[in-house]
Amino acid sequence: METLTNFIILAQSTAAPATEQPQSGGMSMLMMLGLMFLAFYFLLIAPQRKKQKEHEKMISNLQSGDEIVSIGGICGTITNIKDKTFVVRVSDNTKIEFLKSAIQSKISGGNDAETSEQK
Repeated sequence: METLTNFIILAQSTAAPATEQPQSGGMSMLMMLGLMFLAFYFLLIAPQRKKQKEHEKMISNLQSGDEIVSIGGICGTITNIKDKTFVVRVSDNTKIEFLKSAIQSKISGGNDAETSEQK
């Protein structure tokens, strides 16, 4: 038992005292987080915002006669525009009402296509 006690005392006396590390790592960590945020902004957030603004502009410029594609893949021609919806003709006797947010893209315009073919 005495040897175990002597070993513990010897181990405690030879252990290096705890020294405090300088706190210079905090600033570099903060800079790294800032750089990561900037990278995420320029790689993810900014392009998504730009795409969203272009889509909103396209939706606001749609008129009767424009051919569109819905997010479900349904193609048709806009016949009527309401506050929150478009009425779209998909065949001769079939009209469907879509939310404006459900329009994915514009295929062509009614009068715009004719003028571009003449040029």
